[in-house]
Amino acid sequence: MSGSLLFIGHTGERSGAEKVMAALVDVALAQGRRVVVACPDGPLAESLPDECVHVRLPRLGMWGQTGLGRVAGLAGLPLRWLVGALRLRRVLAAERPAVVCNSLFALPSLRLAAAGTSHRERARWLVHDTLSSRKQRLVARLGRAAVAGAVAVSRATATPVRECGYAVVVAPNGVPIPAAPSLPAPRVDSALRVGILASVTEWKGHRVLLDAVAEVPGLRLDVAGTPFPGDEPFLDELRRRAERPGLRGRVSFLGQVDPASVFAVWDVLVSASTSPEAGPLGVLEAMAHGVPVIGTDHGGTAEYLSDGAGLLVPPGDVEALAEALRRLTADPCLRNDFAVTARRRVEERHNIEVTLPAMANALWATGVTL
Repeated sequence: MSGSLLFIGHTGERSGAEKVMAALVDVALAQGRRVVVACPDGPLAESLPDECVHVRLPRLGMWGQTGLGRVAGLAGLPLRWLVGALRLRRVLAAERPAVVCNSLFALPSLRLAAAGTSHRERARWLVHDTLSSRKQRLVARLGRAAVAGAVAVSRATATPVRECGYAVVVAPNGVPIPAAPSLPAPRVDSALRVGILASVTEWKGHRVLLDAVAEVPGLRLDVAGTPFPGDEPFLDELRRRAERPGLRGRVSFLGQVDPASVFAVWDVLVSASTSPEAGPLGVLEAMAHGVPVIGTDHGGTAEYLSDGAGLLVPPGDVEALAEALRRLTADPCLRNDFAVTARRRVEERHNIEVTLPAMANALWATGVTL
């Protein structure tokens, strides 16, 4: 199969959205397509297959939580979008590719690059953000003229994108399904282990989780994941919080991990995001491995855990999360029921062997109606 494909990402980091894009790159290469990936330098670019062409972009999104880092990130955004557009325009002119924009914050650069050309009809936006703020909706509307339509990874994500004027189809995320659910390894102490597997950034809800665990004696918490550039002070804050009374000696910071290794020892996974996630891979991976999940009741997480596949709590509610932890950790039968239902949900709806080809077809196959 011939045809050139351009993937555009706003960051050089390798989080959930970038993992999905990397999997789609592999599909495109296997189809014999020429693949160009435009993204900033970083772990994502370093992990690209040798067959890919990498076009270096500036960082097209924000970074840093507060202070000068946040101000600098915002002030320089229009210029970085313009620089990104100039580099993308060269690729569009030389390659005439179909385009997959993997990021909300890359849309303005794509719009500037495609202005005055026919590339809009060959571009799709793969939506990994549930638009929940005015800033996100503004950026989405800025990018509307650049793409023919959007492919959302969950129904919750599709709704606000439609409201911004896009034609949208849903192609859910998927994960590999292990041969059998992991079983918790024997432990020396009797403390149940709760884990969070997420980038260490404020909206992932780590503060809420630490406060909730402090109210439930007898639990141990593992924090797996690393901060985005600019979020290092937030990790330091969490470490200080973990040394205060009520949590001292009960929290471990694991950094980057192999998900299968922690799923083998965790009794419960918590997804505590305070802003709605589109389709969190960590939740799906835990479900596939037979680890019961507590998640916040919005976005793709609410879809994944509905109808008995997990426990849902209001976002940002420390007391509700603490009560869910008490309920789930005290009842092994309930944990097993959730694990069985969740595993079946992933097998039926989120098997990557089915979802990934379907997503690729929605993004770049001819004849797909949006």
